[in-house]
Formats: sequence, C-alpha cells, structure tokens
Amino acid sequence: MAAGYGMAWPPTDYWTQHARPDDRRYGLSLMRDYLKGNIRSVPVDDDLAYTLLGLLILEEFGPDFTTDDVGKAWLRCLPMACTAEHVALENLKAGMPAEEAGSKNNPYQEWIGADIRSDPWAYAAPGWPERAARMAYRDAYLSHRGNGLYGAMFFAAAISAAFVLDDPIKALEIGMTEIPKECRLARELRWALSAAPKLKDWRAAKAAVDKRFPGMHPVHTINNACLTVFGLYLGRGDFTKTVGFTVAMGLDNDCTAATAGSLLGAVVGAKGIPGHWWKPFRNRTRTYLKGHEWFANTDLINRFVAAAKEVWATAGK
Repeated sequence: MAAGYGMAWPPTDYWTQHARPDDRRYGLSLMRDYLKGNIRSVPVDDDLAYTLLGLLILEEFGPDFTTDDVGKAWLRCLPMACTAEHVALENLKAGMPAEEAGSKNNPYQEWIGADIRSDPWAYAAPGWPERAARMAYRDAYLSHRGNGLYGAMFFAAAISAAFVLDDPIKALEIGMTEIPKECRLARELRWALSAAPKLKDWRAAKAAVDKRFPGMHPVHTINNACLTVFGLYLGRGDFTKTVGFTVAMGLDNDCTAATAGSLLGAVVGAKGIPGHWWKPFRNRTRTYLKGHEWFANTDLINRFVAAAKEVWATAGK
C-alpha cells in the first residue's frame, strides 16, 4: 500500500491514505482515524487493550495478582479476543479454572499473544526485570505455554531493564537471563544477537529470518522476537528508524514494531521520541474494554508511576 500511494517505505510517519477508509475496526474506530491528518486520539487497538488491562489488574489486585485474578479481569472487561486469548477466554466462560484455561484445545500456545501483553509488567517494575518477568509469567499462563510463555517473560524483563540503561541491546541481553537458557526462544535469540551485526539492512534481516524459520507461522513468538531484535539493532537508537525498519520486515509487524518502540522508548524517554508520533493523540486513548472506553494519556502515565511505586515498595520483603 505504501508504494502505491507514494508514501515512504520503511514508514517515517503515519500513512495518509488507506484503500478502505470507512472500514470500522472492532466496531469503533474507522480506518481513517488511524491516518495522518485524521488522528484525534490513540484509536482502538487489540494489543494496546492488554497494556491497559494490565494496569487495571494491578490497580485492583496489586502486584501479587494471580492468574485467577487475570481471568476475572478478562471475563469482566474483554468483549473479544484472538487466537490463544480467544481460546482461554472461551474456556473461562465455560467455567474452566484460570490455571487450565490456556491448556485445552489451544494450538496457539506459542504464538505472539502473550509477549505483546508484556508492557504493563515492565512499566510497573522499571529497573526490576526479575519482578517484571514474574508478573508477566502469571499473566501469560492464562493463555500460553512453552516459548509463548517465555516470550512474555523475556520482553517484560527487557523493557524493564531498558528504563535504567542507555543501550537497547544490553536490555535484550538482560531479558534473556529471565528465561530458561536452553529453551528454543533463548537459543534463537542468541542467534539473532550474533547475526545482527552482520546484517546490511532490513531486507537482509527479513531474509535471514525467513531462511532460518521456514514454515513457521507468521505470528509465532520466536520468528517475530528475532525481527524485534533486528529492528532494535538496525535502528541504532533512532526511534523512527527502529519502528520503520521493524514494520518493513513484516510478519506480525504491528506487534514487533510496538515492542521495539516500547523498549527503545524506555531507553530514550519522551524527549527521544519525535513529536509527530504522539502529539496527534491529543492526550486520549480509545479502547473496547468494557467500562473503560476512554483514557487520558497523562493519567495513564501517573497511574503506572503509582503502580511502580507500589511494586518497588515490596523490594526486600
């Protein structure tokens, strides 16, 4: 689409056109609401909904929430879900215990869904990767197992570490200390980190992933995690390049680019993110969470700060 409309590729800003601008996403936001010149808030997004839901879980149940607490929040707030999350939600509705909801009739246990839910645990435990990973585990266990579970722990720990580092690659390395050393995700992340310095550009990065993981589903945790590593490496600390390169590499690129942006954002802070990425939001976020359709962005920041203070108050206990 970008090439057809003459827009920059890799993207350097929000796109200005869409083939079906009047299509509606999740029954709420029109596609035109996501386009430059029309953005009036953060429009509805399924991945972002889990970041906000994580905050609500922390506020209701505290940092020692259980997987059962997560299930209660899902039943109350989620009108819909996809893949592994959909299976878990339906199992919960059928009366299955939260500890078992992710394990029955669920072929998506190692897909990317859990690691795109990793952000709130990092935001609530900045500089404490071990704690972020523990919270991510309890959240992810509702719907995922194996490398799907490890993906959530890895990115939660890495983003948490990024808040106190000036190097996103170092944050990734710290994140790896929170997952089993010989799980497949850890092995492939070591490959990605060793291959990254040899890559010429994003095209070479995408080709390397395609070659290494033939036949792997495009929304699997592992291949997408490697693309996130490559995007962070190729971006060299530049927010726009990091997000743009990660989008350009494809696969589940709304998730991979969001994770890369989240981690790098923790490193560079608000001053390191060009204003054209966030000023159009006008301090508002829209969601499909039942009973929580609108948030003020500054309020979200303050609430995550409060959650982080509560988490850090438990240090040493």
